[in-house]
Amino acid sequence: MDVEIVRLNPGDGALVMRAAEEVFDEPVRPDRLAAYLREPAHFMIIAVAEGIVVGQCAAVIHRHPDKVSEFYVDEVGVSPAFQRQGIATKMLDAMFELGREHGCEEAWVGTEPDNIAARALYEARKEPHGSAEESVMYVYRL
Repeated sequence: MDVEIVRLNPGDGALVMRAAEEVFDEPVRPDRLAAYLREPAHFMIIAVAEGIVVGQCAAVIHRHPDKVSEFYVDEVGVSPAFQRQGIATKMLDAMFELGREHGCEEAWVGTEPDNIAARALYEARKEPHGSAEESVMYVYRL
């Protein structure tokens, strides 16, 4: 089955409304997606097979006044039925290229320590990188 990697632009939200299971963590709200895609520093790439979204990758340019611009890869999701076919790798390839095109010198991504599949994906990247870092995260309700 052919899988097409597509960058979403403002107005492309309808493409996401037919998504396979577990591509997104929650149901996609059209208003939130439209707002996300309007932001010039936000990027979303999807993987489409036979008209169905089977994967998604979202990233944000994080600009700093005192260091290089970073490309934060916020989400990578592939439907379980389509995993282990190189889809996540292709989406990350396309996303990292967008980061380079927009002047980012670094990309970073986080995952849970026990997410073995995600860790294998990130460790296999061809870009130079150090070993995984330990981190602590706090989440606050606003």
